[in-house]
Amino acid sequence: MVTRNITITDPVGIHARPAAQFAQAVAASGCNVTIAKEGGAAVPAGSILSIMGLGVQQGDTVQITIEGDNAETVADSLTETLLAAE
Repeated sequence: MVTRNITITDPVGIHARPAAQFAQAVAASGCNVTIAKEGGAAVPAGSILSIMGLGVQQGDTVQITIEGDNAETVADSLTETLLAAE
């Protein structure tokens, strides 16, 4: 299991497009991935609605947890996806 804490830099937080990109990357990874807003409950990261339901704003920190084969590589890739999303 690998965990990463990521501070969201996008001025509008995690909105529909980045949530969709992230959920697609999660599905393609084949790993079990959850995402949680700092201090909140974890939700399945493969669900766009669950991700958007977190209400992540710019400056918020999210924690992603990855379980499965190549979890470290998947964590790096998913971190890049969240930070590059606009």
